[in-house]
Amino acid sequence: MKPIADIRQEYSKYSLDIESIDKNPLQQFKRWFDEAIAAHVVEPNALTLSTVSENGFPSGRIVLLKGIENEKFQFYTNYQSQKGKELETNPACALTFFWPELERQVRVDGIASRLDQSVSENYFQSRPRESQIGAWASPQSTVIASREILEKRVVEMQKKFEGADKLPKPNQWGGYAVDPIRIEFWQGRPSRLHDRIVFTKSDAGWAINRLAP
Repeated sequence: MKPIADIRQEYSKYSLDIESIDKNPLQQFKRWFDEAIAAHVVEPNALTLSTVSENGFPSGRIVLLKGIENEKFQFYTNYQSQKGKELETNPACALTFFWPELERQVRVDGIASRLDQSVSENYFQSRPRESQIGAWASPQSTVIASREILEKRVVEMQKKFEGADKLPKPNQWGGYAVDPIRIEFWQGRPSRLHDRIVFTKSDAGWAINRLAP
């Protein structure tokens, strides 16, 4: 195996400066997101959601961005999952996007709150039926004895909702909106002298600064 320390990638595709960046970080994010789609980035809406447990341990996992509304980032999950429980205890969280094809990263620090139940239900019922069944069947993040138990629950839910045009949203499932307080745009540059532009929210609006790489 090649020594891990010898793995290197030189970044040189683009640059980023304060003069050209959109002064609204949400608009800048949307611009980069559209460029990620155009570049055929695999799942450009995939992000690492980082939360903190009640005893101070951070945890991260990949979830999918499902919208940006009212300048907040939206995703959906099971409220009873580890991330759901941690967000209930401490709504402070971080979102990290990485688009290697464009040599770009976006970091978002913010505060999560539950979306309105009607919004969550509308999205839930727009999902593929198999995904809806899965949400009903899976006691997410809890210990199960075997996969067979999960598959049995799927069959039970299929029978329960057989013939139903729309499945109701489970009470334990829904969306979150993350209100950003800090957004950093990172653009890879040669010699590890990367461009980093950070937006920090205050009562006066968004302050913009360049960070050393």
